[in-house]
Amino acid sequence: MTQPYNARTIPQRPSGWPVGSFHTYAEAQAAVDYLSDQEFPVEELTIVGVDLMQVEKVTGRLTWGRVLGGGALSGLWFGLFVGLLFALFSPEPMLSMLTAVVIGIIFGLIFAGVGYAMTQGKRDFSSATTIVAGRYDVLCEASQAPRARDMISKNLPQAGQ
Repeated sequence: MTQPYNARTIPQRPSGWPVGSFHTYAEAQAAVDYLSDQEFPVEELTIVGVDLMQVEKVTGRLTWGRVLGGGALSGLWFGLFVGLLFALFSPEPMLSMLTAVVIGIIFGLIFAGVGYAMTQGKRDFSSATTIVAGRYDVLCEASQAPRARDMISKNLPQAGQ
């Protein structure tokens, strides 16, 4: 049986009039916080990140040593977790934990090595990816927008820059 259509479950494009534009999320958040302190109906506001960019920061070079070391460490932690669970119910808790750790390290090495080998040298670096916005706009429903705009512009001079 299919679920009935519910507009609230599908992300919608934000609506409202722009009442402030900020360089950082913290500035937009401060504007909304200020309006909240002034007892403005903040449920009429939306903070929207505009001009989104995906930024990938290269964090280092990948080598077989780094890949296998990371795989072993990951396997060690997983093996330690499983070993602790087995140790609770085993007549030989230390042996159970040691066995799970060793097996975890072996599997960590195998999975990391196979994964790295499958890239065939096409990605020999590690990185961290984030999404950032070029600016943050505060939108307000039309009925309250002029009031919100005036309050922000009078009390937060960085708005609209």
